[in-house]
Formats: sequence, structure tokens, C-alpha cells
Amino acid sequence: MSNTKSTLKPTKHLQAKLEDIFAESDYNLRYERGSFKSGYCLIRNAKVAIINKFYSQEGKIQSMIDILKEIDIDTSQLSEKNVSLYQQVTDEDFSI
Repeated sequence: MSNTKSTLKPTKHLQAKLEDIFAESDYNLRYERGSFKSGYCLIRNAKVAIINKFYSQEGKIQSMIDILKEIDIDTSQLSEKNVSLYQQVTDEDFSI
């Protein structure tokens, strides 16, 4: 077990890869305006995640990561590449 913290840079590419995880899962990711307390709203019954569309790119990425840490994703639905990213971002030592 290493002491190094896993990090990724908040880029458009990372945002697209995180959006791809949602696309392969049962959850629908939407960007909408709103005054969500934490920058996003999670409707578990409908499997919808809504992120404030006025958030910065880094804010959107952090919100997606926070949501992925909160919800249960069936990793058997994800491509190998996305399983790896999903495991990386949901690790407790992960940060952007």
C-alpha cells in the first residue's frame, strides 16, 4: 500500500471520460441551472444526477466525482477503461 495520493488534472478530457461513465451506467447526467446546496442534485429513485451548469469545469468534475462516490454503479456495465477510471476516482485518497 502506497502513501501517494492519486490525482488527475481537471481537463475537458477528464470531464468527458467521467461523463462516459455515467453514459454507460443506469444514471442520467444532466447539466441544469439551479441553486443546489452542494452544486449538484441526486434523484436516486429516477437515477438522475443534475449538476449546476454554471459551475466551473473543475466544479463540474468534482461534483461528478462526489456523485460517483455516493451512488452504486454496476461496474459490469462499464468498459474496462471506465472501470479503471471509476475505481481510481472513487478511491478515498483521490483528489483533483
